[in-house]
Parts: sequence; C-alpha cells; structure tokens
Amino acid sequence: MIDETVAEIREMRSHSSSVIARKAARALEELLDREYASAEEFEQDLQHNAGVLRRSNPSHAILHNALREIERSVVGETTTVADGKERLRETIEEVVADVERGKAEAAASARETFVDEETVLTHDYSTTVLEAMEAATQEGIHLSAYVTEARPRYFGRKTARALAANPRVETTMIVDSAMGHALRECDRVVLGMTCITDRTYYNRIGTLPLVATANELDVPVTVVGSGAKVIDDFRFENEFRDAVEVMREPIEDVDVENPMYDAVPVSLVDEVITDDGVVEL
Repeated sequence: MIDETVAEIREMRSHSSSVIARKAARALEELLDREYASAEEFEQDLQHNAGVLRRSNPSHAILHNALREIERSVVGETTTVADGKERLRETIEEVVADVERGKAEAAASARETFVDEETVLTHDYSTTVLEAMEAATQEGIHLSAYVTEARPRYFGRKTARALAANPRVETTMIVDSAMGHALRECDRVVLGMTCITDRTYYNRIGTLPLVATANELDVPVTVVGSGAKVIDDFRFENEFRDAVEVMREPIEDVDVENPMYDAVPVSLVDEVITDDGVVEL
C-alpha cells in the first residue's frame, strides 16, 4: 500500500494535494498489519515510511504537515507495539478528518464570495475551487468560467469537464497563452494553491504570468485552500517533470525544461481564503 501510494504520487495520478495527503496518511495503515519485536522497531519503521511518503512529493506542504503530525503524535508516546499501533490508527483518522475539514471549510468560505453573473478565470485543477463554485451555484448563482488548459499535463481539461457538467456554469476553455485575452472579460481570477510559505504563493506552472497579467489589467486575484497549506516552517522544492511531456520527439541540441510550479509573490494576490476565512499575510 505504501509503495503503491508513493508511485501514484510520483506519477501524479492524483492532482489534488489534499487528496494526496489523505492517501499518504492512509497508506501508513499498512504498518498496523506488520509484526514488530519492540515499540522502538515499530517507531523506526513508521519514521522511515513517513519519510519515504514525504519525499514522494517535496512540494506539497499539506502532505508534509499530515505526515509530520502523525510522527509527532506517535513516536515516543507509547511503550508497547500494541499501544503504538492503536495510537497510529487513531492519529491517522484524526489527520484525515482535519484535512477533509480544512478543505471543506475553505470551499465554504470561498463560496460566499461568488456573486450572480460573475465571470471568473481559473487555472489548473483545484477540487477546493470546484467545490466552492458548485456550492455557490446550488444556491442559485449563475457563473461564467474561463479555464486554461494548464499545459503540459492539461489538467485544466479536467476542470472544464467538471464545470461543464454544471448547468449554472457557462464554461469556456482557452490555451494558457490566451489568458490576457480572456482576462479582459473577467471579474476575478480564482485559484487553488499548492502552498504559501515565506510570503510566496506556489501553484501550478503558468500561475505567475496569469497573476501578473491580472494585476496589470486590474483583475482581482483570489486564492483558495486549506489553512494547512499556509506554513512558515517549510522549504518548498520545485519539481521538474520528464521533457517528453513537453516534446515527444526531442530536437538535437535543445534542452527542454518542464517545471511543475510557479513562485508568485503574495503581494500580487488580492485575497487568500482558507478555512479561517480571508487571512492576512
């Protein structure tokens, strides 16, 4: 279960960092079925596997938070294997519940900011943003949404499909480079987040030019996500994906870079909404 989860995270079969955090926490349930000679051996195995899961994605703060919380709550807190396993079981449930609650409450906070007939632009694929928009339309609000493709993995296509299934959302897909064209029609940009740390907002590649262009055109930018993604003690590490995602047939003497995330100064963002509502950064 742990090895499969690590592979899933590395291959980006799950796009949502909240989903990844929940799956990583659940993966540690595998340890409950293992045999250990001592509590120390159990704790060492827990620390080792939590570390393996953390390293599977060095950019997701919520993943690191969840696994660190499990380690802090279990390691050194019991003296028997049985008690350690029971504490691990309880902590996993608590951590998963906290992740789900933070995501749901952030979406609920963002839901209240949508107004009828608003036109928004969103980038990439954020389940929290989608949940907020779905909740807003269930209350009778009608929205128009521009969705960027989010190349090179085209995660925006999944967002567009989800929005198109909602009869109260008029959905238009655009290529990333058409953001300037679409922003002139928009009231607001609404984005999810990978994390915010050291007054820098990290999100999928393409976010920086989008936010910078929105600022130039005086279009407000709203960022939505669990408060667990806003973290001071975290060293963000960008990831570079395989060049084949950008170009299937390489060109001789041409290097291809494929970074996953953009770093955006928080000063370019108008508001950040978490489970605590609008937060000051």
